[in-house]
This record gives sequence, structure tokens and C-alpha cells, in this order.
Amino acid sequence: MQEEKLVVGLDIGTTKICTIVGRKNEYGKLEVLGMGKAVSDGVSRGIVSNIDKTVNAIRKAVHEAEEQSGINIQVVNVGIAGQHIRSSIHHGGITRNSKDDEITIADVERLTNDMYRIVTPPGCEIIHVMPQHYTVDYEDGIIDPVGMSGIKLEADFHIITAQTNAISNVNKCVHKAGLQIEHLILEPLASSLAVLSEEEKKAGVCLVDIGGGTTDLAIFYDGIIRHTAVIPFGGDIITEDIKQGCSVMKEQAELLKIKFGKAIAEEASFNEIVSIRRLRDRPPKEISIKNLAYIIEARMQEIFELVHAEIIASGLGDKLAAGIVLTGGGAQLESVKYLCELMCANDARIGYPNEYLGKSKVEDVKTPMFATSVGLVLSGYKALDERNMDYIRRKEIEGHYKQNKRSSERQSSLFFKKMLEKTKKILIDDFNEREEY
Repeated sequence: MQEEKLVVGLDIGTTKICTIVGRKNEYGKLEVLGMGKAVSDGVSRGIVSNIDKTVNAIRKAVHEAEEQSGINIQVVNVGIAGQHIRSSIHHGGITRNSKDDEITIADVERLTNDMYRIVTPPGCEIIHVMPQHYTVDYEDGIIDPVGMSGIKLEADFHIITAQTNAISNVNKCVHKAGLQIEHLILEPLASSLAVLSEEEKKAGVCLVDIGGGTTDLAIFYDGIIRHTAVIPFGGDIITEDIKQGCSVMKEQAELLKIKFGKAIAEEASFNEIVSIRRLRDRPPKEISIKNLAYIIEARMQEIFELVHAEIIASGLGDKLAAGIVLTGGGAQLESVKYLCELMCANDARIGYPNEYLGKSKVEDVKTPMFATSVGLVLSGYKALDERNMDYIRRKEIEGHYKQNKRSSERQSSLFFKKMLEKTKKILIDDFNEREEY
């Protein structure tokens, strides 16, 4: 049963590598059985830059999750991100043999599989093909064409590509760690499963996942993903700005950002000072919280300007009734929601992966930082649900076809039986007439 199936998500991020083991309970909620974390030294801006360091971090995170959950992890759902991700819209179509036969799941799959064969830029590979809407014999705007009749089946597809080398390096790291990949999923798609509701996706919503190396963006409208983008700035560049601006070490800059960082400088007081321990035989360094906030605000403004530009470029800026949902580690900055509303002229909220979570052994997963990791587990269950639904629909269609065939055979049999009876009666009447004659 699905409730007994365990799914594992592996998030290979810029700042951390996280493994989550989960299962669905009787209420359909996700229970986290175990979680493992490791510092990600071998990943830069979402791209694997050092194989050995990444493999060691994956092994550490997986081992920790195995000890906590008590299971042996072999298959994982892996997220992929990075500024090499590209998205585009393509149109495809197939011609069916008969307009009288119903369009089947096999026809839709054939059309979708054809899109995986389109020409992509050199060194790129398709990772997702997502239908926007279908057209049957020039009647457009169809969400689900299965069961309709028609010769020409067409659709617009949202195609997401990634660099072949980046995919290969992720595969290599996972396999070297002794694991198999079940699904490779774009990280903002995974995050959307954890923090967005179906109502928000239908109304129109922009998900902004502020990670360590990149800020991932996904726009939904009418329940369908319409636009994706990756902005090459994240929490790490803010840490680097603090390191340079305050003349402190990187570890100290990260702690300053987490403990005292504010996204709006006006909310910081001039009187707040933090004393930082310096190297040996040097006096402590005093950092103004106000200056720290100015550094953070400048970079966050740049990130939200790029987010706003992507929303405008998508052509859906006036259709985001549900506004913007911020998630990821960067969404935990104080006042980041209000800065987003000012810069993007949209309502905003912080996305927590709580709605789909049940009782869990690990409470840390309920923070925005682990939205992608939780979403990778949920995406495994979504794929399982879709396979089950396809199987049920195929059986229903096959049963309907067999029933129609039996009904047709019965009608045909009755027809021939009546014809034989009529022929027999004519022959008998004719014979009787001849006898009388």
C-alpha cells in the first residue's frame, strides 16, 4: 500500500546537503521518520564543483538519516538547481488514425514523449516536459483530452533544460555514494509541493525560493506552472557582502546575518552594537547593527528587483491573485516579507512546509529552510499517485472498451439470429406454397 511505502528526498544545496525519510500516514499527511544534514563544501551556486567533497557530504547526511529512521536508504529523489537551468514554451502535435476512436492516455504519452526529442542547445538536456493546455482538432483550451474524439492532438509544453555536465555530476555523486536516483526534480517545483496550496496555484502565485547559491522562481496560474527562472544570487552572496563590508571572517559574517540580520535598515537602531572576537592579540571589533542592515538590504533589493523583472517578463504580473510566497533559508531574514512587498508591488507571505506535514520525529523540517527537502519527498509520492491514477484510468478504459465490444458482439449476434429466423420463415413459406401448388 502507498501508506507503507517510504520515500527519501536528497537536497544537494549550496550551503547544506539534506536527506529526509518520510511516509504518508492514514490522513495523507507526511511523517518525517529521519533527517540528516551535512555542510556542502563541494557545491557552488547549485552546481557540483568538487565530486569527492560532495560524495562525502551525501554519505554523512544519508548515514544520519538512516540512523534516525532505522532504515537502509538505497533509492532517492534528487533535486537539481543552478543558473544553468533554462525554460521555454514549445508546441507539439500528433495525428491519430481515427477521429471516431477516443483519445487515450497512450496518445497523450506519445505526444509528451515526442517533446523529449526536440532540438536543444548544445550541452543541454531536457529534465521536465509539462503540458500547459491541449488542442483537439483546433479546439483549444482543453485541460484533459482523454476520452475526447479527434484526429489532431496538439499541446503547448513548458520545457525545462539543464546542462548535461551538471546532471552528469549529480548522477556521479549520488551513484558514488552508493545510491540510485528515482527522480531528478527541479528544486522550485519540489518546493512548490511543500508550501503552495492548490487554491494558490489556480489563483496565480509566484514562488521565490531564496537558497544559499541561487534564488529559484516558479509562477503558477490556473493550476499550471507557467514560468520558471533561476537568479544567480542567494544567501551566500549576502554573507560575502557582510564579510567584505564589516571586515570579518566568513563564519562570523554568517552568524551576524542569521542572528542580527534585518532586510530593512530603517528597522535597525543606531545604538545596537555587536562585539566580534578577532584574531589572537587583537581587540574585539564592534559592528553596528544599522550598518549590517544596510549591507543586507542593498543585496536583497537587488534580488527582488530581478524577481520583479522575471514576473514582468512572464506576462503574468497582473494575474498573481495569491501574490508571492517566500521560502528557503533566505526567507528567514527579519522583515524580508515587507521588503518583498515594497519591491515587487505584490502581497507576500513566508512559506512553511507545515500544511502537508503530520506528526514528525524532527521539528526542524517545519522551517522554510527545508521546504525543498520536504518537497522532494512529496514529489516521490506525487509520482506514485500519478502512476496509480494512470493504471486505474487505463483499466477503466480497457473495461469500457471490452464492455462496448461485448455489447457490439451481442447486438451483432442478435441481428444475425433475427436474419436467420426471417430467412428460415421465408423458405418454409415458399416451400409450403410449392407443396400446395
